[in-house]
Amino acid sequence: MDLEIYNDDNLIDQTRENWVKDIVQFTFNKLELKDNTQLSIHFVTKDKIHEINKKYRDTDRATDVISFAINDGEDSLDYLEAQIPDLPVDLGDLFISVEIVDEHAKEYEHSFDRELGYTIVHGILHLNGYDHIKKEDEKVMIGLQEKILSAYGLEK
Repeated sequence: MDLEIYNDDNLIDQTRENWVKDIVQFTFNKLELKDNTQLSIHFVTKDKIHEINKKYRDTDRATDVISFAINDGEDSLDYLEAQIPDLPVDLGDLFISVEIVDEHAKEYEHSFDRELGYTIVHGILHLNGYDHIKKEDEKVMIGLQEKILSAYGLEK
């Protein structure tokens, strides 16, 4: 796993940053992703994620996580991967608002870690092509998400 964490405003401390690396690795293992899979996580303020949401998704509100997938299915990398088996797989970028995660933790009466874990796993699943627009897709995605969180010890 190649994980880059951007925490420029020190929104999470070093202990929690190490915890993030652990849950990301755990999720990668559960999804059986290649060892050379890459991902970046940006911890941002509520204002910054609002700005990103408005600019890139035309949605004028803050949210907890925004995922930007490198390969969204339109331009498949299958041919390149077949030619270069060790080619690193870059999933893309997650932008996470620590403030929104904290608000959701309080609203849903979860611990901050449970909510942050939920947000990270949710984002990683989106970067791997899972979605929850249709009911049947939501059932698959949320079921897998809860399975990973429970196995990690972050049950509801």
